[in-house]
Amino acid sequence: MASITKLTLFSDPVSHYSHRVRLVLAEKGLVADLQEIPAGQCPARLAELNPYGSLPTLADRDLALYEPAVIMEYLEERYPHPPLLPVYPVARANSRLLMHRIQRDWCSLVDQLLDPKVKEAAKVVARKELRESLTGVSPLFADKPYFLSEDLSLVDCCLLPILWRLPLMGIELPRPAKPLLDYMERSFAREAFRASLSAVERDMR
Repeated sequence: MASITKLTLFSDPVSHYSHRVRLVLAEKGLVADLQEIPAGQCPARLAELNPYGSLPTLADRDLALYEPAVIMEYLEERYPHPPLLPVYPVARANSRLLMHRIQRDWCSLVDQLLDPKVKEAAKVVARKELRESLTGVSPLFADKPYFLSEDLSLVDCCLLPILWRLPLMGIELPRPAKPLLDYMERSFAREAFRASLSAVERDMR
């Protein structure tokens, strides 16, 4: 297999997992060759790089990575400016724990709501749980501009693609969630966030 000489991202234009990696690239001002691949398709080049054929997949010379969290941390370490994780080990550990909780508590609900094969009865339950959970954590966004941080971090890069898809999932946050709604408005207006959107994602709102 010939190596890829330019940073290349194989990305699903719909998936929030691919979106989070595109957001990291945009926040760091990195220029990558973006290969948009619809879900369920696996061209030969992707199959060579990734035995699972999953998206997103990042290729950088002889390196191929295909787990979103691994890709994000690689980009953070390989291209450290601007930093998207805190400097100190305790704060970094807390950020990683927040990313894990987003994955465990919310991503499973999001995946159900965005899966056309999931029955509507199950989606009703997932929609209610996600809406109530997001509303419940909304006060955490009242004191700092980003998720428990003065600066945008990898935690926000995991969360914002989910929040962008709330209308698509049929979720409208109530008035008590104003701190979270304000956070969304600020973050969605960032130039890097706008640049991270695929054409399909722009049409979601």
